[in-house]
This record gives sequence, structure tokens and C-alpha cells, in this order.
Amino acid sequence: MKNRGVSPQRLVPPFPESALLGWLGPLVVALFGGILRFVRLGEPKAVVFDETYYVKDAYSLLRYGVERAMLGDAKDPVADKRLITGNLDIFRQCPEPGDCASFVAHPPLGKWMIGAGEWVFGMNPFGWRFAAALVGTLSILILARVARRMTRSTLLGCLAGLLLALDGLHLVLSRTALLDIFLMFWVLAGFACLVADRDWARRRLVDWYESAPITELGPRLGARPWRLAAGVCLGAACAVKWSGIFFLIAFAVLSLMWDLGARRALGLREPYRGALSYDLPGGLAAMALAPAAVFLASWTGWFATAGGWGRNWDRATSPGNPFFFVFDSMRSWFAYQSQVLGYHSGLHEYHPYMSEPWSWPLLLRPVSFYYPSNLPPSACGADQCSQAVLGVGTPALWYGALLALLGLIVWYVSSRDWRAGAVLLAFGAGWLPWFYYAIADNRTMYLFYMIPVVPFMVLAVVLMAGLVLGKESAPPARRAVGAAAVGAFALIVLINFWWLYPVLTAETITQAEWWSRMLMRSWVTAAPK
Repeated sequence: MKNRGVSPQRLVPPFPESALLGWLGPLVVALFGGILRFVRLGEPKAVVFDETYYVKDAYSLLRYGVERAMLGDAKDPVADKRLITGNLDIFRQCPEPGDCASFVAHPPLGKWMIGAGEWVFGMNPFGWRFAAALVGTLSILILARVARRMTRSTLLGCLAGLLLALDGLHLVLSRTALLDIFLMFWVLAGFACLVADRDWARRRLVDWYESAPITELGPRLGARPWRLAAGVCLGAACAVKWSGIFFLIAFAVLSLMWDLGARRALGLREPYRGALSYDLPGGLAAMALAPAAVFLASWTGWFATAGGWGRNWDRATSPGNPFFFVFDSMRSWFAYQSQVLGYHSGLHEYHPYMSEPWSWPLLLRPVSFYYPSNLPPSACGADQCSQAVLGVGTPALWYGALLALLGLIVWYVSSRDWRAGAVLLAFGAGWLPWFYYAIADNRTMYLFYMIPVVPFMVLAVVLMAGLVLGKESAPPARRAVGAAAVGAFALIVLINFWWLYPVLTAETITQAEWWSRMLMRSWVTAAPK
């Protein structure tokens, strides 16, 4: 017999607002964030920080299918200077394609995405930053929607999107052609798909519960498109940066745990065996095979052309065994991946803006992406002028998120709420692995490595904001006090963001105004060697 004490609505709570409002609010918030990201996107008119690698690699992928060696070097950036003047003659000339192969440390997908903007809008700062601004804006929409789904509140969903739009680090990376914003986008998209899959799977279980005879293991749920989409997105994250693997592993485990919990909540006699028998095989296909296929597909240009690093094209295409192309190509590709792994493990070079993972949530050491030293006094009407792009989060939001994460730990320990557990797991997956590299390898690292977990920091704030607001059945006075507290926090974040905005977007200001926005001495001084 069925367990009549189980409420199907407990598995899939309804949305209180209309679907139209659930889309309209997040779209408005995303539009606001998009305006912040696209206005003056071409400023500064310069190759900013690590754009010097990814902008040119993206253009090389468009031209040759692989990354190719450029003119000049770090001391004499000939290619960068030519790009700013519109001269696209930036590649070294080599007798053979393989002679100009460039060793690159990251997979190609993020650079292909940058290249899409270059292809549409040209090789100029707006063109190479367009894709970053686009995915940064879309990530605001995705976060608003996933927060709405997790809280069943459009108001809290819009709050999540607004807070992400007002984060300084997210803004800077959305206006810069670096890879990390694309990593963040695909990780967040994968998480959103898994949350949608959680609802989808539980709805299928409810339908079975209400219409079919009970069994010990429960039903087979069949194809799960949202989980497959999650695997594709997380594979894309790995195809942008290898660190996406941390999220892939964590989210695969999370999805299985959700399946176990859903079958147990129905009161099935053997929920764990049911999940392992019916859910795990499909989960492995979606969260292992699909990501692997996406990662491999992102290297199509390397496989299909002769100029890639370590390609061994001549031997791979030699006549004879028709399968030699596949075997030799894969052997060369695996050897390349091994070299990349060794590079990341051995990256110890000093950089003035390097920092340790423990300091990232405290914003102790941001990264100066751009600060020219030759601005004339006439630029700002003062004796000394400044124009800066500082890669730093909005302090009010980040410090509030730290308190919220501590609150989530208490909440999860006391209630085992799935939302608190999911956010804590995602935050840990994106932050804690870097401690290993700091301790074991003493690796060179930067604050902006935190960008993939910023959406989850925002989710932590929003979940705690939901507790502060209270349930709809709470007394009006209680709700009013909670709304005032949440509104005050959002206003503080907005003011803090507005104050920092000039040094996030390269506005020309006086040096005194720039100094007033350097909230800590460590934001300016170089890191110790």
C-alpha cells in the first residue's frame, strides 16, 4: 500500500506567482545589469591584463583553427600595439604550420566564444569583449530564475539577479575578455539545469505515485533532458578551464543525492536500491559521457588542422593503416593534456597581484587590470588623473555573503535543507580545491578565480534573506521588519557598488578620487615576494 502520509506537494511545491511575472521580473533585472556591462564596453581602448593572451588566441582560432605564435613578447608586445591601431598583421611567419604552434594552458571553448564576438564586431575592444558582456548579462537572468525556483519567490529571484548585477568582480570580468566569466556562466547554467531536473524528476515521481501501483524500488524516470543539459553545460565549463572538473564532480554527486532523497521521501521500501538501479546509470551517461564528449569536441580545430601544439600531423595522416590517424591523434592529444597539467602544477612565477585562497573572500588583494601612468592633467582637470580597472568584488555584498554562508551552515546542520546544502557544496567546490594548490604546489593564484562561486555567494545571501523576510503567514509587523532589513542591505550594496563604479570601468577621475576608493592599503601595494 502507498504511504498516505506523504504529500506529493511536499516533493514539488507550487510557484505562488504567475509564470509571466516569473519571467518579466528577472528580465528587467538582467536588462539593468546588461546596461551596466555594455555601456562604454570598448573603454579602455587597450589590451587589458590577460586579454593579451585570449584576444589573440581567439583571433588565431578564427584564422587557423588553433592557437598560433604571435609577434613580440611580454617585454615588447608588438601584437598588442598593432591590434590597437587596427593592424592585424600579428602572427609570426613560419615555413611550416607546426613551426608556429603555440603552447596554451587552457582548453579552446572560452577563446572560441571570445572569437565569436571578434567575428561579428571586429578585432577591437568592443568586439573581443562582447561575448563576455553577453554571458555576464545572461548569467544575471539565469541566477534570478534559479533563485526563484529554489525559493518559490519571484521577489527573491529578482533580488538574486540584482545583487549579481551589482557585484564589482562580476562587472569587471563581464567587461574583459578573460576566460573566467565563461567558466562561471557554464557552471551556473549547469547548476540551474540540475535544479530544474530536480523538480522535473520529482514531478514524474508524483505522477507515478498518484496513478500507478506501488513497487519497492519505484519507477524508472526515463530520459531526463535537464540532467543531460546539465552535463553538457558542465562539460563546456571544463572546456573553458580545467577547474570546471571540481564542479562537475560535486554536482554529479549532488544530483544522485537528490534522487536518493526523492525516492526516500515517497516512503519506498528500498529507495536507495531504486536510485542506484534506475537513476545512477542515466546519471553516469549525463554527467560523465556527455561532459567528456563536449570537452573533446571543443578541440575539433586541433584535431582537424596541422598547426596545433604537438599535433604530429604528418605522421597522423601518413598512408597505410586507416586507423593510424585516430590512434596517433589521440596519443598526441593525451600527451598535450599531460603537458598542460604539468604546467598548471608548476606555475610558481611571482606576480604583484597574486594572492592566497584564504584571503579571497575578504577581498584583501584585488587585481589591477588596467592603470595607465601617462594621463595628462587635462584629462580630469586636476594635477594628477587616474583611470583604473580594479578586479574587486563589492565589499558590502562579499562580507554579507560570508555571514550568510555561516548562517547556511547552521541552517543545514539543524534542518538538512537541500538548498543550503547545495549552495554550500557549490561554494566549497569552487574555493576549497585551491587550498591544495596553495599548500602542495605554492601555485600563482588570483582573486578572480573566485568568480565561479560568486553566484552561489549571492544565493547564500538570498536564502538568508528569505529567512529574514519570514513566511507569508507571519504577522505583518514581522514581515515589515524583515523587508526593511533586506531592503537596507540591498541599498547598502547599491551605494557601495556606485562608489566603486569609476574604478571598475576605467572612468577618468582625479587621483584623489581614486585614492578615496582604495578601501585597503593592500589594494594598492604590491604583494610580497
